Amino acid sequence: MKITCLLDRLDRMPMVKLLAPFAAGIALAGTYELPLWFLAGAFVCTGVVALLLRSGAAAAAMLLTAGFAAAQLRTPEVSVPREVYTLYEIVVEGFPVERARYSSADAVVTAWRNPADGHWNASDARIRLYADSLTELRAGERIRCRGTVRPFRGGAESYRRLMERRGYAGTLWIGERAILDRKMLHAANLHRRAVERLERLPMKPEARAVVEAMAAGERRGIPADLRTAYSRSGLSHLLAVSGLHTGIVFVVINVLLWWLPLLRRGHLLKNILAAAAVWLFVAAAGFPPSAVRAAVMCTLLQTALASASEYVGMNALATAAFGMLLWNPNWIGDISFQLSFLAVAGILVWGVPLCRRCRTRRRWLNAVIDAYLIGLTATLATAPLVSHVFGVVPLAGLLINPAAILIAGVVVFGGALWMLLPVGWLAPLFGVVTGKAAEAVNLLARTTASLPGGAADWTLGTTPTLLVYLFFLAATLAAGCREPKKSLPLRL
Repeated sequence: MKITCLLDRLDRMPMVKLLAPFAAGIALAGTYELPLWFLAGAFVCTGVVALLLRSGAAAAAMLLTAGFAAAQLRTPEVSVPREVYTLYEIVVEGFPVERARYSSADAVVTAWRNPADGHWNASDARIRLYADSLTELRAGERIRCRGTVRPFRGGAESYRRLMERRGYAGTLWIGERAILDRKMLHAANLHRRAVERLERLPMKPEARAVVEAMAAGERRGIPADLRTAYSRSGLSHLLAVSGLHTGIVFVVINVLLWWLPLLRRGHLLKNILAAAAVWLFVAAAGFPPSAVRAAVMCTLLQTALASASEYVGMNALATAAFGMLLWNPNWIGDISFQLSFLAVAGILVWGVPLCRRCRTRRRWLNAVIDAYLIGLTATLATAPLVSHVFGVVPLAGLLINPAAILIAGVVVFGGALWMLLPVGWLAPLFGVVTGKAAEAVNLLARTTASLPGGAADWTLGTTPTLLVYLFFLAATLAAGCREPKKSLPLRL
């Protein structure tokens, strides 16, 4: 074991070295607060020292300061008054979720009236809108109403912090008497159009809800008992559009366009179409952080394939993380962002080497082994964080993940293809194929969740969780110090 081997590997991943101090600065900004003039001066001084002396420590300090400043500058600001009864103009963004006694939806406050002087003030604050059972909410409508925006009060403290990081100002309850005017807007975003297209498919309600979740990221129709079954069976990652779903679209599109390189400059057209299809799928899902990360990695991989250059997975992952945190530093505290990057890092660092070591002479067997090992490493990489946040360890998910991912691939690509080409006379075919696949995944989740010992109710503390991941990091660095085996080809 030599430290030089690890340094050589890190030299091939420059974005990993840039990401570590930048993310550390964002994390520190969540605990401490410094004056912006001090951060600006520290950034300039460390940058000058890094350039003049070519100091790696000064460069790391500069990136740490940059992360600290980016986090403070992008802190979500509440642009609406809270605990003040006044008039609001809101636009319902997401699809309403119907409950027993109320309905809820994501909304944006576009304007509010100052009760002191009567003037209207523009706003872009996001809120969680609630309405009683007598008031129907419709996606895309504009409502002028009376009410009070209140901070999040119910649920765990971690949930309230998560909603604040995602830019939510609070909650607003309305009833029929509080509404002064409502108007349906004609414009619809891509996500809403995608979900409306999926609603045309003839299938059972539970199957449709799962298809909408896997293909378009809309989980409003999933019953509570089915959510619990997916969580306890270790298949909850299938209900959120993530790197798995984006990767399925990426692989299938490249397979379907295999013939394009046979044409003149067809390889360029293939790479452009494949990258465009991936980003179109992510846009239809509403740009969730995990899917954005996967789309960036797929785009880098597609670029490497087009230019015949080397693709380093961890460097692409770090590039995606750096760009996303630069755009929105608050994503570092988002649980979906954390789970997504931990899963992919576990696959790249441990899953891919294990797959290479377990090769056989049979391709079908290699595919089964690869699916199992990739699912195993992703589950193990995220298990401590899942236990810490959700208080459950899905044990049976280690065994059923490969089969579930295979069936979910049919749901994802079938739904994505229908969103792209909603040909009316093909609706029965798409409905049968995607609907039956979704029903199969639901059956698998419920059966696994009902098994004795299929999941363990265990909450891992904050300190043990950090120690577990520090151990994983130390083991990864130790493995990176191993010298690669040398092979001498025999000349005939």
